[in-house]
Amino acid sequence: MKAKPTFAEPHPARIVAAAASAAVIALGILWSVTALFHSRGEPLQRLRAAERACAQYAYQSEQKTCMERWFAKTQTTTVAHR
Repeated sequence: MKAKPTFAEPHPARIVAAAASAAVIALGILWSVTALFHSRGEPLQRLRAAERACAQYAYQSEQKTCMERWFAKTQTTTVAHR
């Protein structure tokens, strides 16, 4: 009886399949994170633009009111066309 177990050699096709699966999963995660950052980036740009537009106000309450008005002015609405 042998004390050391012997393992079968891994088949090259299994190694390639495992590597391909890992690459697909990694690319899927990368794409998801990239899409998340892109979808969240636009509101931050609008927030910074509103902050710059209302920078002249000293009090935080005035600046918040100004930013809310700025958002209301710049909000675009889509109207259905015939």
